[in-house]
Amino acid sequence: MDGRHPALARLDLLVGRWTAQPDVPGLGSAQVEFSWLEGGMFLRQFTDAEPPPATAPQEWRDNVPFPTVCLIGLDDATEELTMLYADARGVHRVYRTALADGEWRIWRDAPGFNQRFIGTFSADGNTVTSRWETSKDGETWELDFGITYVREAPTG
Repeated sequence: MDGRHPALARLDLLVGRWTAQPDVPGLGSAQVEFSWLEGGMFLRQFTDAEPPPATAPQEWRDNVPFPTVCLIGLDDATEELTMLYADARGVHRVYRTALADGEWRIWRDAPGFNQRFIGTFSADGNTVTSRWETSKDGETWELDFGITYVREAPTG
């Protein structure tokens, strides 16, 4: 391949190793790594964590998704980004995603279970303060959980 599409460069902001800390009492952090595949054609996100402690809410202990893998790619006709998600529970989802103006968005419209993620980058790009929200009807949104990403190290 002759190189990646210039629109993929906006994803460079994610490349590296991060620690992700959910805003859920009793849950520990996760390790996240974003790396380019196929010469920069796809961005891979791999996330893993230790199992939640016995003090974590039962619903979280029963629903541990780790490890998770996402692949982000580009539609060059529209310059829209799509993210394929899969996890250890056997869940497979397709999301849309965007990075612009210091904000990272991920969303999915699915009957009865709409989801969206809104993250704001710090001025130096090394912290993302974010939240996941859910909606049954696509109109009324509820906080699922907050999560903060802190960059450990960039990778190539």
